[in-house]
Amino acid sequence: MPRYVSLKRNKVYARKGPGVDYPALWIYQARGLPVQIVAETLDWRRVCDPQGGASWVHRSMVDGRRTVEAVGGDPVLVLESPKTGAKVEGSLNARALANLDRCEGDWCRIRVSGVTGWVRTDQVWGAAPAPQCR
Repeated sequence: MPRYVSLKRNKVYARKGPGVDYPALWIYQARGLPVQIVAETLDWRRVCDPQGGASWVHRSMVDGRRTVEAVGGDPVLVLESPKTGAKVEGSLNARALANLDRCEGDWCRIRVSGVTGWVRTDQVWGAAPAPQCR
């Protein structure tokens, strides 16, 4: 712990505590959104999201599939190889989601819309090993 997962459904209730008796703080409406699990009970996961929000979601609402979200206001270039100046394979718009294959050092290999390539870890949310919220 911590570890990354993604949201499994298009509608996921983010709760103040680990149980349906706790009020919903908001509703995630983004299937595949990367979240970082920072605490857990048997049935509930405390997650951090790309906007810095922390809440509890039921374990049935998360998937082990890894995804990342593009950060910043400009499109993120998806490169053929993990090095600056490599051939551009495509781009990822701000806040767009992509499937994460693996990370090596400062680079992550992603897949999105038929394009596979590399992005820098500082260009996406969902790859940093440190806890993203408390």
